[in-house]
Amino acid sequence: MHRVIDGFVVQGGGYRYQPFVGPIDVVADAAIVNEYNVSNTRGTVAMAKIDPLPDSATNQWFVNLADNSANLDNNNGGFTVFANVLGEGMTVLDAIDALPYVSLGLKASEAPYFTETYSSPLDFVYINAEVVSRHSSAVHVYDSGLLISSINVDDGTLVSLNMNLTSTANGDVFEVNLESIIPIQTAPEGVATYSSADMRLRIPTLEANIDGGVQIVTNVVLIRTSPDSTSFSLESYDQ
Repeated sequence: MHRVIDGFVVQGGGYRYQPFVGPIDVVADAAIVNEYNVSNTRGTVAMAKIDPLPDSATNQWFVNLADNSANLDNNNGGFTVFANVLGEGMTVLDAIDALPYVSLGLKASEAPYFTETYSSPLDFVYINAEVVSRHSSAVHVYDSGLLISSINVDDGTLVSLNMNLTSTANGDVFEVNLESIIPIQTAPEGVATYSSADMRLRIPTLEANIDGGVQIVTNVVLIRTSPDSTSFSLESYDQ
């Protein structure tokens, strides 16, 4: 992580660690076309780019530490969100935000370090990048107790959110993580639908990773447990 702006963003992707050398530049591919669609709220991950060039994003990205939608949704064509921090991940980002930093010049003017005083590049904050293979192009994914979905609510409001599978006295339910709800601008192909009339969430196709095995299930129907609840139970699905 080479750039931390207090209460604003934590940025990475520009450098990688080389043993016995320290941080070195990541070779950037060609810039990509800007695809702003999702709002820059707290916990979203977006592509970094050069002002005033909307189509200049390459390998650098940042995590929004706060709701930056008023600024970043409109600035430089809007910053393209492509991911969301899951689980308790923001606790880690907030801890990085609280660290001291040192200026390395124009490339990294706010580089955080985790020691009492900065002495060498080994003191910087590094992360491991993991590549996860997908088994389908399904918009909706269930893995390790987490359901990630994009939903058209009552044929009008488009949101992306995730739910945690939770055990209760009445059985297992999917509990909506309210902090994960973010608005999206356009409906992806295969978007789920929720109807408040019958309190049912309908997912056309779901990629489910269960006990290490991947299954593609269709016509998944979840029913809200009560009108004022944020939990859903599984009603039916096809295989």
